[in-house]
Amino acid sequence: MNKDRGLSYREAGVDIDAGNRLVDLIKPLTRATARPGADAAIGGFGGVFDLKRAGYRDPLLVAATDGVGTKLKLAIETGKHGTIGIDLVAMSVNDLVVQGAEPLLFLDYFACGKLDPGQARDVVAGIAAGCREAGCALIGGETAEMPGLYAADDYDLAGFALGAVERDALLPRTDVAPGDVILGLPSSGVHSNGFSLVRRVIAEAGLALGSPAPFASGQPLGEALLTPTRIYVKPALAALKAGPGVKAFAHITGGGLTENVPRVLPDGTAARIALDKIPVLPVFQWLARAGRIEESEMLRTFNCGIGFVVIADAKQAERVAGAFEQAGEQVIRLGEVAAASGKPHTAFTGTLALGG
Repeated sequence: MNKDRGLSYREAGVDIDAGNRLVDLIKPLTRATARPGADAAIGGFGGVFDLKRAGYRDPLLVAATDGVGTKLKLAIETGKHGTIGIDLVAMSVNDLVVQGAEPLLFLDYFACGKLDPGQARDVVAGIAAGCREAGCALIGGETAEMPGLYAADDYDLAGFALGAVERDALLPRTDVAPGDVILGLPSSGVHSNGFSLVRRVIAEAGLALGSPAPFASGQPLGEALLTPTRIYVKPALAALKAGPGVKAFAHITGGGLTENVPRVLPDGTAARIALDKIPVLPVFQWLARAGRIEESEMLRTFNCGIGFVVIADAKQAERVAGAFEQAGEQVIRLGEVAAASGKPHTAFTGTLALGG
């Protein structure tokens, strides 16, 4: 440090020029997410969205925020930052569409110990890719360089999504009832929940992130576990537009099928789900085996192979399933809503195919 002049912000650990370089790097990424209602330009003090241009007549706004948990540690430790932004978007936009809302805009918060514009650009590229997949505009965000709070190589992410739904289309509907059919859509893997347990299993198994994945041939363990969370927005919106058969959606995140499906059920009902219908992915079989994790713990920690649940009117369940299939989804019939006493809950039958 030159003692002949005063201190600078850069000498304190914050590089304003690096932040400006990052803005220049991500401008093309945000422009690529433009949609009706938003031009997705960044650089101002706030982002603007025009609901009238988006075609809404009597909208309710729906907001969601989330992060990606300790899955971030895998991205940091492997140096692979290109898909973690997809996870960030998925965790919020999937929650919006569960209420029947179309995601309109997204904001991100990126905090780090020392800003690396190239690394941050890779993260934002993933965020922009997730926004394009969800059909929402990335209209702004915040980058915070905070030496002393974060280690130099660490960063954290938070995402904020805003969507809209016409007042008379808000989900879940009030007529969810016994006899309704429960359908499931497959997950792509662990998604973005339960990674504290995943990392504990890795440690106890004595594996490194560069080790061959025991459940994915030809892939390093860290890379296989970074498979991004699936975004269900466009198939879900397509199914809603196809007709009135959908009564409720559930995004299967932390709490798994055990806790997330009852959130959209009324009192006096239960979700009766046949576990032997679930296409359990190899990653979950490995986790259960290597961590000696009991079935009940797997079901309340991980999605176990089902990332999104649809509750459909029994008379229209085939049509609803067909709408999802037309949108490219595989649909699994998991069970039905049943009459039960007390608060809503999940009642499992059969067993998960977790292997020996």
